[in-house]
Amino acid sequence: MKFPSLISKRLAVALALPAFTLSGCYVMPVSTGPDSSPYYVYSPVPPVPAPRTVPGGPVITPAGPAAAELPVKLYPINDLANQTGVLTGQVTNTMTGKGRFTFHYQGELLVGEATRVANDERRGVASAYGPRGTFARCEYQMSTPQVGAGTCTFSNGGQYQVHIGS
Repeated sequence: MKFPSLISKRLAVALALPAFTLSGCYVMPVSTGPDSSPYYVYSPVPPVPAPRTVPGGPVITPAGPAAAELPVKLYPINDLANQTGVLTGQVTNTMTGKGRFTFHYQGELLVGEATRVANDERRGVASAYGPRGTFARCEYQMSTPQVGAGTCTFSNGGQYQVHIGS
C-alpha cells in the first residue's frame, strides 16, 4: 500500500504552497521627488524562501526561472552625451519579459523597467526616471537572453548606445 508516500507528497505540496502564494513585489521609498513626494524603487529580486526539509521526506525548493542581473553600459553618441562620458548600470532580468533598469546619471539615480515587445521576444523598450525629473527612454534588441544592444535618449537630448550583458 502507498499510503505513507501519498501523505508525504501532500505534506510537501502543503509546505511549498505558502512560499508561492506569499511571494510578491516589494517596493521601498528611496528618496523624494521634486515635489517632495516619495520616490519608490522596486527591489532587484524578491526574497526567495530557503529550502525546507520535511521530516522523513525530500528537500523542498521553490522552482522557476532565476532572475539574472546584467551589466549595462551606455556610450555617448552625440555631443551632449559626450559631456557625461560612459554610464554604467544594471538590468535585472526576471525571466518574465520584464526587468528592472537602474543607473546613475549626473548624480541622480534613474530607476525604471525594461519590457519585451509583444510578438517579438528579442526586442524591448526600457524607461527610467530620477527624483529630479530626469528620464531616459531606450529601445533594445537581445541577441541572446543575456546580451543585447540598442539606443537611449535622455530628457535633456543626450543620446547613448546601450550594451546589455557582458
